[in-house]
Amino acid sequence: MPVFFLAAFSGFVGSACADSTMSIAHYDPIEIDAALTLTELIDLTMKKYPDTAWLRSLEEEAAAIEERSKSWTAGASQANIGYQTIYNLKLNYATANVQVPLWNLGQRDAEHTLAAQAETSAELQAVAIKLRVAGLIRGALWNMDLAKIRFEQAQAEVAVFEKLWAKVNRRVELGDLPRADSLLAQSELLQKRSVATLAEAELMHSRKRYSSITQTIKVPAHYEENLVNILEIQQNHPALTAINAQITRKQAEINAIKLVGSGQSHVVAGILSDEGNNWRSNRAEYFNVGVIIPFGGSAHLQPHIAAVNVELNRLRAEREQLYRDLEQAHHEAEHALAVNQVELGIANELKQVAEQHLKMTELSFSVGEINLMDLLRIQSRTQQAILNAKERSVMLQRDKALYNQAVGVTP
Repeated sequence: MPVFFLAAFSGFVGSACADSTMSIAHYDPIEIDAALTLTELIDLTMKKYPDTAWLRSLEEEAAAIEERSKSWTAGASQANIGYQTIYNLKLNYATANVQVPLWNLGQRDAEHTLAAQAETSAELQAVAIKLRVAGLIRGALWNMDLAKIRFEQAQAEVAVFEKLWAKVNRRVELGDLPRADSLLAQSELLQKRSVATLAEAELMHSRKRYSSITQTIKVPAHYEENLVNILEIQQNHPALTAINAQITRKQAEINAIKLVGSGQSHVVAGILSDEGNNWRSNRAEYFNVGVIIPFGGSAHLQPHIAAVNVELNRLRAEREQLYRDLEQAHHEAEHALAVNQVELGIANELKQVAEQHLKMTELSFSVGEINLMDLLRIQSRTQQAILNAKERSVMLQRDKALYNQAVGVTP
């Protein structure tokens, strides 16, 4: 379990004693939920994430393209009705016809392909955004954990220096130490209280950031991750697959536009009713069928293709830059993980040495072998060593999560 939740001050869990440790009025509560997992938290956050509306619109667009590709006609049909008459000459014509647009050769299949690519792209965008949300939550959780450790350590240092100030005052009253030592100890105590207040403020900031991202105050009791065995950025990284899907969709869109050609051919079917100019003549009815074939429109189609091609090449450039950014992020995560693995061992060893040194120094101070300044210096060094060891332990767990994030693994 992370140190954040093992500490004496564990946030808001319904206990009134939690607030008693706070020194400022502003308080951002959290609630530890033992039943909540990191995966569930990410799923719940995704439902409330601002990009949800955009993802829904992508799905609706894909469904609309699919519906169009299922149509037997390439567009809306037209019906024309006309009537002409010259009364004195007895000329009466009545006409009616219907125009039906036809799919060009291969055009309907291209629309099917475009619909499928749009649907795939929408799904992969959702996966990429989920990874982004996971990264935000990972960072917020571990930053909150680090802030909690720093606040607890600052509180511990305040308690240590309060005891030291009390001891110094007793020795001042007994005449063993000068009054200046009491003022020096008090000054150090006030500085530690100031550090604790600022650490508390940072803790509240980290909690607010977490609740702003997740839209909840509930925190999983466990969120450590095992390091995945992926050594480099792979082509199935969610961010890469998402942008590749966008590129493929644009290519399908260009192909669909090209197959429009000069426009849609139409089948025309109609009737003509003719009474002639002699009232004694018989009325004639005619049935006609024709085809309208457009031509010479490629020049008007090129601007549409060029516009989509601009977007296509922009996505290709973004993909190249994205891959470089992912490689850089992977390198930094890998390096940070390796460094903290070594630093944790050094920090733990340094903590043990500092604690032993502090015990010797306190004994020396109690018998008058060293002055208060020397004790305060060793005291501060020891407290910093303790804090470093705690921080490195949390940072190592954080770096495992960030490495998983860098290689595209969602909890």
